[in-house]
Amino acid sequence: MDEVILRGSSVPVLDRHVRPWRDLRISVMDRCNFRCPYCMPDSTYHAGFRFLAPRERLDFDEIVRVARVAAEMGVTKLRLTGGEPLLRPGLADLVARLVRIPGIDDVALTTNGVLLARMVPALHAAGLHRVTVSLDSLDEVVFARLSGGRAELAAVLEGIETARAADFSGGVKINAVIQRGVNDSGVPALLARYRHTGVVVRFIEYMDVGNRNGWERAHVVNSRELLERIEAIWPLERLSPHYRGEVARRYRYRDGGGEIGFISSVTAPFCGDCSRARLSSDGRIYTCLFATTGTELRALLRDARHAADDGPLREALSQIWRQRTDRYSEERAERRAGAAASPDTRQGDKIEMHYIGG
Repeated sequence: MDEVILRGSSVPVLDRHVRPWRDLRISVMDRCNFRCPYCMPDSTYHAGFRFLAPRERLDFDEIVRVARVAAEMGVTKLRLTGGEPLLRPGLADLVARLVRIPGIDDVALTTNGVLLARMVPALHAAGLHRVTVSLDSLDEVVFARLSGGRAELAAVLEGIETARAADFSGGVKINAVIQRGVNDSGVPALLARYRHTGVVVRFIEYMDVGNRNGWERAHVVNSRELLERIEAIWPLERLSPHYRGEVARRYRYRDGGGEIGFISSVTAPFCGDCSRARLSSDGRIYTCLFATTGTELRALLRDARHAADDGPLREALSQIWRQRTDRYSEERAERRAGAAASPDTRQGDKIEMHYIGG
């Protein structure tokens, strides 16, 4: 049954687990200028790999159309992802259009940061609210390993400082994926650099996204363990969530040094409040980061018969969300605990993270 609470002209719909749709993550580019081993290893994404041709990607009109209809259904937050979204020409123009959609309160960007410094002025002028930079280590050797040797750490750090100086209304965050024996020893240095700067550092448990990252649970650093390590250096206190469904558990330094967060999909799944869907750059909607299949929208968007009628698109999106049952991370935890009621329902390979964003 549809949720009856109206929000302006929107009528939110609920999925099979009574979760509303609030967040749309939009991949604008399947390419990336990094080759992170846990996302796009160079052994697979080599010079001969075939990425999407420009015509195969949704154009800005098509992206805006999906976002507008999603907003009518209750979506309030948009996040631009990739691949690397700053490789998409004219991205600031898209941001300017998205922030003007009625009902959209927040437009954010996730980037590896290499191209960020030169893009900050245009993105800020376009109205972008927030920036998140993926940065797994401040150690140049470790950074080179985790980026596939494709970038200089200094360029990422410059991008973060430029974004911080621009004073985006929603601030700047850093996301760090932590792997045991790879970059976990560098956590204190990362935190020390950004204490008292207003930049929020968030630690993400290494996840089994896609099929090519060689994930093993032994590589996961439990958020609770990481929290204890950090508290041994800087005492922390828990903060309340900003909103229902917030993925990060928030803490602040007791000495006033700022805020950090933990995203614990492996050890503390948050599927129960998940309100996110993902739009791939070629126009497929996925209702879970761990999905094996998505629903193709590009043909509908390019059907001349529906050029002036959003009805079919609205109905398609509504049906997709109403039928949603995804709770992969909770099911994984239940299987690990031996719960008989949690069979592995995933058939086939999971979609790669670079294709639908994180």
